[in-house]
Amino acid sequence: MSEREEYTPKDPISIVFEADARRSAAYKDEELIGECEFCLKDEKWVITHTGVRPAYGGQGIARRLVTCVIEAARANQVKIVPLCSYAKKLMEGKVEFKDVL
Repeated sequence: MSEREEYTPKDPISIVFEADARRSAAYKDEELIGECEFCLKDEKWVITHTGVRPAYGGQGIARRLVTCVIEAARANQVKIVPLCSYAKKLMEGKVEFKDVL
């Protein structure tokens, strides 16, 4: 294996913010492998679920999904309520997310 191949991801995962579906989604090729879903309540985005297919666990995809929603909330000047246990654990008490909580 050449040095270049070593650093090239074999299965690139793309993270996409899908405003109409109220989620960020992770795709491998065209297959949905994870999502971070939110609903709108009292002019805030309530993150209700973050999940990644078991075969893709442990790769930081869930973190990337929540981060994608956070970035979109910042761009739209919207506050977030992290109801899902993963988003709550990731965000609460962290200075870097204080602006969206």
